[in-house]
Amino acid sequence: MRIVIALGGNALLHRGERADAATQIRNAASAAEQIARLAGHHQILVVHGNGPQVGLLAEESERDPTLERGYPLDTLVAETQGMIGYWIARSIGRHLPDTPVAALVTQVVVNPADPAFGHPDKPIGPYYPAAEADRLTAERGWTFVQERCGLRRVVPSPQPERVVELPAIARLMDAGTVVIAGGGGGAPVTGDLAGVEAVVDKDAVAALLATRLNADLLAILTDVPYVYAGYGTPRQRPIRSASPGELDDGSFTPGSMGPKIAAACAFSRATGRQVAIGALDELVQVVDGSSGTRIRPAGSPEIKDQRHTLT
Repeated sequence: MRIVIALGGNALLHRGERADAATQIRNAASAAEQIARLAGHHQILVVHGNGPQVGLLAEESERDPTLERGYPLDTLVAETQGMIGYWIARSIGRHLPDTPVAALVTQVVVNPADPAFGHPDKPIGPYYPAAEADRLTAERGWTFVQERCGLRRVVPSPQPERVVELPAIARLMDAGTVVIAGGGGGAPVTGDLAGVEAVVDKDAVAALLATRLNADLLAILTDVPYVYAGYGTPRQRPIRSASPGELDDGSFTPGSMGPKIAAACAFSRATGRQVAIGALDELVQVVDGSSGTRIRPAGSPEIKDQRHTLT
């Protein structure tokens, strides 16, 4: 099969962990081990998140007294693509020394008139105390939202329209290369390839790539084993299988599961194919249908009758 894997940013930096390079390299190695188990049998494209990493770099850049102003977000996204792509590619290569692996700096075209530029809602970076958030809002014009663990910066997240490097990605996959692309949602650019201040949602880019590359399956990996109805409430229950129409009612958290559901529904509707959502450490089981949530086209049989094989 041709599988597009969307790897959450928390796969590299778990909640509560320090953003040390050694920690993220260790987590990247763990993710790569799971991916390598599939790459021996399937064509694989990995799209990774970068929310914690790009936010950290943005904060460091803004604090640098030698700079007139901090680096723009599109440049910082490209920087995280190189860093995280290198970690993942290196680790996959250790498991599959005879398989070519390539990490691409990827540009994603967005519309500068997208309403998202007036309503930033994409969380990036660390959590801030209220006093620090107030200072950054006053001094730099940053926008913050309250999450469960504290205040977090949010930036515009426009819809992806086109992946500039799509032809190169397709050729590499056709040649048997494990490709890492679209990291952090891709470096956001306008149609004339001018960078813009935004962070595109990586799940939306993964769905776009999966559709354009005619993928057999989109696998969205996160830190929970299922999509849950009533998440965080006493009535929480796992959703094992559902159609897009049963899920896109807007009841999922905008900064967490919501974008994953939106991306999954978009791919399923566009292609008539399935999406698997589940935990990274159960990747093989998520792909073969024995774990996780399956989003299937309306009217299709339950996933228990459609499990994919890995050989």
